[in-house]
Amino acid sequence: MTFYKKSIAALGLAALLVTSGAGCGGPSDAEIAANKPVKLVVWRVFDDPSSLDAIQSAYRAIHKNVSFEYRALRYEEYEDALLHAFAEGTGPDIFSIPNTWIGEYEPLISPLPRTLTIPYTEIRGTIKKETIITLKEEPALTERELKANFVDVVNADVVRSYKPNANKEAERRIFGLPLAMDTLALYYNKDLFNAAGIAEAPASWTDFQNDVTKLTTIGPNDLVIQSGAAIGGSRNVERAFDILSVLMMQNGTKMVDEGGEPTFANKLPDDTFPGADAVRFYADFANPLKAVYAWNAEQPSSFEAFTTGKSAMFLGYSYHDALIKQKAPKLAYGIAPLPQISSGRVVNMANYWVETVSKSTKNANWAWDFIQFAAKADNAAKFLEASGKPTALRSLINGQLTDETLAVFAGQLLTAKSWYLGKDALAAEAAFLDLIDQVVAGGDADKLIRETVNKVSQTL
Repeated sequence: MTFYKKSIAALGLAALLVTSGAGCGGPSDAEIAANKPVKLVVWRVFDDPSSLDAIQSAYRAIHKNVSFEYRALRYEEYEDALLHAFAEGTGPDIFSIPNTWIGEYEPLISPLPRTLTIPYTEIRGTIKKETIITLKEEPALTERELKANFVDVVNADVVRSYKPNANKEAERRIFGLPLAMDTLALYYNKDLFNAAGIAEAPASWTDFQNDVTKLTTIGPNDLVIQSGAAIGGSRNVERAFDILSVLMMQNGTKMVDEGGEPTFANKLPDDTFPGADAVRFYADFANPLKAVYAWNAEQPSSFEAFTTGKSAMFLGYSYHDALIKQKAPKLAYGIAPLPQISSGRVVNMANYWVETVSKSTKNANWAWDFIQFAAKADNAAKFLEASGKPTALRSLINGQLTDETLAVFAGQLLTAKSWYLGKDALAAEAAFLDLIDQVVAGGDADKLIRETVNKVSQTL
């Protein structure tokens, strides 16, 4: 299925202009639009500007009036720079944000309209060449097509309620499209596994616990000499929020209700509290009184512990692979799927950015047309090859299942989930990290998780 249906132009609702015979009435709207220079300013994070070169070149081949200005920013400076630019009226036309930031940036986003009107220039004829300029009003990507083309989590995240103005009814609109998607996986040190007589990476969390006990060495005064896994802490565990979130979801926790209100502290009909149980499970790895004790606040970052051989297992994303190779080129490690609690409820964690359009842009049609163009399978494939990332498109998953690095991450895409839809993802994450710290310190998980629900509710 493609993103574009037959254009309304084909039904006679667009203007066709043969420029060689249009002299008497002056240039048409189509001719003016096709020749008016348009510069799209694009702001993104992490990716090299060259990763979009092939897509931009392909777009300019059919829209020669369009040019691009690409600015790559560091993550640490990105949000401040973005908000400052928007406040001064100098923000980009197209910008990237994490999927969990959409709620925060909704007031600054111009969602995908129902139709896009874009001019196309074609050369027709065999003997006598004629330049044809067509002003096409085409239906934009629909929610049905979004569901069909992208993995499930995308629709759950990017489709939001939108009121064009106070006098109109709210409608469901698309607020962004991803070019890639990542999933959380298990990195493991092959040498440490071999030395411990462990032949395979753990597929379940029960196996994970057993392996941790075999791979961990504890010295006097609860000193962690060798960690079986870098898990259980908060600030020194990369993406601890994601790890705890996916444990909750795997355990059957309903993170939010239909209105987006957090419900992860709620009791299930079987009188269990899966959210609190998941927090206790996670915190046990930092509890010296537990058999699985392998981590504490004195440890370095989980990434550093893994790359220096001080931790046998590390939970990370596909982007960590290149960072590990750069930091520890001689480290012998493997990548395995994220352990699961139950084979009957497979849940993985999605982590991705979406491309969206600024409400302040004067080129919203062009900007959204380019994003749709970039997110089509044949064009997205060019970006994925250049950036080395897993896909967000269903049609490209099978092609990545044979890739040595991406296979594990791509294989988890269809079961990947995300849950935060509020307006302050960083505050919600901080609340989860505080929850971990307090439970590790011996606090009552049942009480503390209810307090965390209240904190997260305040970010909605």
